[in-house]
Amino acid sequence: MLFRARDKTFDLTNKALIVGIVNATPDSFSDGDPMGIEHAERRATELAEQGADVIEVGGESNVSNRPAVDADEEIERVVPAVEAAAATGLAVAIDTYKPPVAAAAIEAGATIVNDISGLGDPLMHELVASTGAGTVLMHTETPPKQVRWEEDLYPEGLSVHLTRFFEDRLATLAAAGIGAEQVALDPGPDFAKTPRQTVESLRALSEISVLGRPVYLAVSRKDFIGALTHTRPSERGPGTYAALASGLLSCGRLLRVHDVVGTRRFLTVWEALNDPEFEVPADLRIEDAVRREQGDG
Repeated sequence: MLFRARDKTFDLTNKALIVGIVNATPDSFSDGDPMGIEHAERRATELAEQGADVIEVGGESNVSNRPAVDADEEIERVVPAVEAAAATGLAVAIDTYKPPVAAAAIEAGATIVNDISGLGDPLMHELVASTGAGTVLMHTETPPKQVRWEEDLYPEGLSVHLTRFFEDRLATLAAAGIGAEQVALDPGPDFAKTPRQTVESLRALSEISVLGRPVYLAVSRKDFIGALTHTRPSERGPGTYAALASGLLSCGRLLRVHDVVGTRRFLTVWEALNDPEFEVPADLRIEDAVRREQGDG
């Protein structure tokens, strides 16, 4: 299960990558505090130090009650953060559905385009094909910034619907000159889906895995977790880890998260328990400094 993003190729057959999120936007649903350009630049460097494998930069909140951002303004927001992220040597993703923004980000060092519109714009196809960028094909049945909650939207069931959607879009991308190895799939949690439908879509990952492409698992702090657990975004860490664990059992390989440190610790234990190639040293012992909380007897 190879994933190619310009000059970088990842073998994700038995390995997951952590994608750290940089919101270069003042109205993120998750972070709460405004993130100016300098803050976003520092955040990109910090995520690399925390153990991210990929850094994703976004300049427009996906919150539906916020207006869309002009492409020029979005470029001003994301380019400095992309440049800072690329300077770490890691792969960099740009979260945008606007071809001019994606082009500017690629010029600044991005290697992956995460398009939440479902890669329906032929101009985005041309850009990805001509640059060799990796891309995330996300499922959605609504344009960006719009909410659509209809219980009867997927009468055939999410498993059948998603498989057909991805097969059709992969064929369209192939015709545009985009190789399968350039594409990761995203079932689009919360996008044109009620919480019940999002859960059904994530349960369908084992069926989607027959397509042979890695899944971009964008479940961190999502609304379906908040609905299930009645929690605000900052309180959704445990639910996020549960969703990641479930996705890892099938084809979830790119873990898009806000908490890189916590996810790195989660992934270390998960791999120790589930990856037969993970070796726990025979002489491994816990250090006294971390065995107990400071001040305990």
